[in-house]
Amino acid sequence: MSRKFNLTTAFLAAAIVAASTQIAGAVEPVKLRWASDHNGPPHPAAIAEVYFAEQVEKRIPGSKVQIFWAKSLYTVPQGVKALTQGNLEVLTGQFGKTSSIEPLANVLLGAGKLTTVGAIDGVDTTSTFKNLAMHFDKAHDITIMGAGHLSMYMGAGAVKGRLIGPADFAGKKMRSMGPAENALLSALGANPQAMAFGDVPPALQTGVIDGLLTSLGGFNATKEQAPYFTVAGLNGIVGDYYWFGVSNRWWNKPNKDQQDVLTDIIKNDFIPFQRVINYCNDARTLAKFVTTDKAAPGIYVLNPAEASVIQKAEGGATNKWSKTKVNDKGDMMVDQFTAEAAALVKANPPGSHALEKTDCSQYEKYFAKYGKGADLHKAKNRK
Repeated sequence: MSRKFNLTTAFLAAAIVAASTQIAGAVEPVKLRWASDHNGPPHPAAIAEVYFAEQVEKRIPGSKVQIFWAKSLYTVPQGVKALTQGNLEVLTGQFGKTSSIEPLANVLLGAGKLTTVGAIDGVDTTSTFKNLAMHFDKAHDITIMGAGHLSMYMGAGAVKGRLIGPADFAGKKMRSMGPAENALLSALGANPQAMAFGDVPPALQTGVIDGLLTSLGGFNATKEQAPYFTVAGLNGIVGDYYWFGVSNRWWNKPNKDQQDVLTDIIKNDFIPFQRVINYCNDARTLAKFVTTDKAAPGIYVLNPAEASVIQKAEGGATNKWSKTKVNDKGDMMVDQFTAEAAALVKANPPGSHALEKTDCSQYEKYFAKYGKGADLHKAKNRK
């Protein structure tokens, strides 16, 4: 056998081994449907969901992520059932909207609990959140992968006039996000109307509702219809959070390589990005629309005296609702989270968290990309 033949054979053998290794190490493509709670970009949470889809399709070639915006496939309660039944792979849930199908979801809600950036960012480190995630796994066959931010500044928007105190809320038809927020609005004298966000803009325009509870991202989406927005500092009027859940019926099907890559994308890429893009959206929205004129459109920040009037009128309404509507376990979890929230606030004073040191200029490209044009159209039609 010639030396040339030996070298050629060795080269071919090495190439075959290398190719086999490459094929064996490749991750099989995944196809998943994601039901979102938003109307799509430029809402910051929706930008994050498009970012997730792009990362999956980039890191696992051949994959396809379909995103169905704002009840075009399921509402949040319907999405929970779909996850349980294996008819949906991923859902962006909101705890307030989940409470109609799972009352324990209310235990994390309420104004004036997580009132610093670091405390809000730490919601999923609490034992209450972890116990709630275990409950979802057992009761609904859903794995909660983590929590995301709605907004640091949840507040109240109005079509006409500023909502500053209970007298301003009295008799107003206000969109709420679920049963616990219904209790909060009722305590302020308003008439709550639970409504999916996709229905909110036309409802405001036609007078079906007079205002809404929402985030700064929601304010951006409805500022033409409800230009008067009021906040009371961080989570001073209402506090709520996103959860990202996967169907166990689907999650148990991917092989380990797929699970490893998807878990890495969700926990180490998507969720941090989701939190940063929402934080930066808050900062840019406040910078653009904040006003000290109560009579002018824009975002008005209640002073401490004004905020205390609203919070006194609320009287812990969300806590009371949760304690009367859920079982003894719910009572315990409400009290547990109230204590854990206080500890988080103490451990994370204003200005101390890494998120507050974010250079938001680095994220302007995402707002620009999904603000208009072909990229926005493509993102809104990711089916």
